[in-house]
Amino acid sequence: MKKILLGLLILASISVHAQKEETNKQKQGWTTEGNLQLLFNQSAFNAEWTGGGTSNIAGNLIVNYDFNYLKDDFTWDNKIMVDYGLTKQKDSKFAQKTSDRLEYNSVAGKQIKESNWFYSFFINFRTQITKGYKYSEDTETGESIRTERTHFISPAYLQFGPGILWKKSENLYVNFAPATGKLILVDSDFTSAPEYVDGDYFGVDAGKSTRLELGASISGYAKFDLIENVKMENILNLYSNYLEDVQNVDINYTMNIKMKINDLLSTNFIFQTIYDDNAVKAFQVREVFGLGFNYNF
Repeated sequence: MKKILLGLLILASISVHAQKEETNKQKQGWTTEGNLQLLFNQSAFNAEWTGGGTSNIAGNLIVNYDFNYLKDDFTWDNKIMVDYGLTKQKDSKFAQKTSDRLEYNSVAGKQIKESNWFYSFFINFRTQITKGYKYSEDTETGESIRTERTHFISPAYLQFGPGILWKKSENLYVNFAPATGKLILVDSDFTSAPEYVDGDYFGVDAGKSTRLELGASISGYAKFDLIENVKMENILNLYSNYLEDVQNVDINYTMNIKMKINDLLSTNFIFQTIYDDNAVKAFQVREVFGLGFNYNF
């Protein structure tokens, strides 16, 4: 219940603020907008530095592409997001991922009379791009060891279903889907490993490669100006499985604040939190802050 209230509070706060800011109207036909960013972070310490610390360098590649369609009372919004980051510490054998996300969101709606309400159908697909590892140390040699735990399409999540959409503009909408199908895809090589039993690997049973759920979802999107040259983008998804542990609501929230310096440079702050008890029974939190090089297309 607390997680539901947290998610709804986030959704309500960004919606109220964005309603005050949003004045643009979507054009008829297709509209497209894309942005590519490279974010860099770096820390360095010499041998005499007494405060401790390890020299490191990190980078993130972020791609956002929107392609939206409006024709009279029919609307269709699509968004592709890629976020991939690596960090390398001076004394570490391996570079490690700081983020790895490939996601596609699509919401189509048929307007109900002349209002901001629509009958809708949505699709959400997300996975990762490259292999993910668990890191450990050899107890005898102290050497770093990495063991593959995930890779492309393992896991992958597909959600879809009909619902009701409230849409102020392409930069502000909320969709409620009370009959959402959710398909979790994994590589059966992982679930067949002896260390995994039923449900241990992202909720998928031992030896299986899929898990099908039926539940309800609420998703929201809000993008607006905080102040001049500072934009804030919010993406929220809540999901509850009717068939098992309905009280365990999955939360996926991402906030991206972009502070424009000029047409090519910006400072970005990204915050993401995920709660999915099939993956880990705790909140996952990620933060990225750095100087960005931008290209709009």
